Amino acid sequence: MVFSGLEFILYFLPIFLAVYYIIPQNRSFSIPVKNFILLVGSLCFYAFGEPVYVFLMAGSVVINFLFAQGLDYLYGKPAYVKLRKKLYVFTLIFNVGILFFFKYCGFFALNINILLYKVFHITWITLPVISEESLPLPIGISFYTFQILSYVTDVYRRSYPAEKNFLRLGAYITMFPQLVAGPIVKYTEVKKRLINRRTTMVGFDHGLKLFILGMGFKVLIANQIGILWTDIERIGYESISTPLAWMGAWAYSFQIYYDFFGYSIMAVGLGKMLGFYLPENFRDPYASKSVTELWQKWHITLGRWFREYLYFPLGGSRCSRMRMIRNLLVVWAVTGFWHGADWNFIFWGLGWFVFIMLEKLFLKKYLDSSRVLGRFYMLFLIPVSWIIFAITEPDRLAIYLNRMFPFVKMDYVPNVNPEDYLRYGKTYALLFAVSILICVPKVRKSLMLIQRSRFGTLAAYVIFLLCLYCLALGMDNPFLYYKF
Repeated sequence: MVFSGLEFILYFLPIFLAVYYIIPQNRSFSIPVKNFILLVGSLCFYAFGEPVYVFLMAGSVVINFLFAQGLDYLYGKPAYVKLRKKLYVFTLIFNVGILFFFKYCGFFALNINILLYKVFHITWITLPVISEESLPLPIGISFYTFQILSYVTDVYRRSYPAEKNFLRLGAYITMFPQLVAGPIVKYTEVKKRLINRRTTMVGFDHGLKLFILGMGFKVLIANQIGILWTDIERIGYESISTPLAWMGAWAYSFQIYYDFFGYSIMAVGLGKMLGFYLPENFRDPYASKSVTELWQKWHITLGRWFREYLYFPLGGSRCSRMRMIRNLLVVWAVTGFWHGADWNFIFWGLGWFVFIMLEKLFLKKYLDSSRVLGRFYMLFLIPVSWIIFAITEPDRLAIYLNRMFPFVKMDYVPNVNPEDYLRYGKTYALLFAVSILICVPKVRKSLMLIQRSRFGTLAAYVIFLLCLYCLALGMDNPFLYYKF
């Protein structure tokens, strides 16, 4: 179930809100009952798309609740310092192991078999047993695993004591607004609201308008401009012209941005409707003048997670230059691999590492000093990076990059339709214009005021009707980050 699906909008959300809001406020039982409704509702939301794996997630919540209690109990007891550390390490292995089993077993099995066959002409692992077809990836496992890891790590560091109330912890981990696609929320950001929160009509109104705005980004921009990328895939990369190749790269760049940005805004809006304040996840990343700035504004909560739980523990930048480069290499290799179990994701992450390293060493000061240089630099890097992210097959990726850079002669085949970009340009000119306009910080900030502006209600009503119209027509409504 996705937030922009008719099942969620017309059935799940109204029923859930009716049950959630029927509980009176300012009673001793109000918050515990609301937390229970949130926990059960979130499990039902997840079970709609993952009827089997909901037991995996529920079991993970129970086990990590017990792990955290153990870490809390052993704290401050000198005789059990080593035991506490071993328990923490075991907790990490348990959670990462589940993620590894479901997401990465097939990747390692395939590559081990390829290596063994090339060297010894034998295969060792039977792939169908752990292939994606027989063992599909649980939706959102990368997100909720990272959220669990942040919680148990903070408990181990004694940033706060373990949560004694199972309902609160369960509601935090399974909270459906951020369950399958983030933002990755730290427990401290919702703890007070899990103990005591008020749901007001003003908060509900603001949250509903934000939800509708995010749905507009998702359905009216991401889904529609993504059709161009789908058309190019159907045509075949060998047949497109260089201008159309760049148009397609930017179409995918805008699709993945407005897809994830819109979904994140919907999550924040749903949180407000339920009395929570979820963190911002995007802040005009395509207006950045450097890769460093881009990744401070793109998927902010994921970047924060890697900084706090991987980069800083490795030593961060407060060390020698070589160690800093090593730390960046580890973080970006893991970042790429987190997004997907394939080589193109690893290369995508390592590519960002190279540019961030260059910026830290010398390049960023030149980019910051020029209003023009940084813009052209990012106009080149953004679409190229997302093409590497989008195309998993090396041969097809090479063909597409050859179309984008025809002066690199890699088995170049002349384009069969050199004026194809004109036809697609006319069709998608308005969508490109709107996509670019909203990337401007002032425009995006103005749109975000829909929750408080005088005309916000009318604008939200129009956007909602347009979204329902598109969804009712059965237009393609994918959510790209489900597979990451």
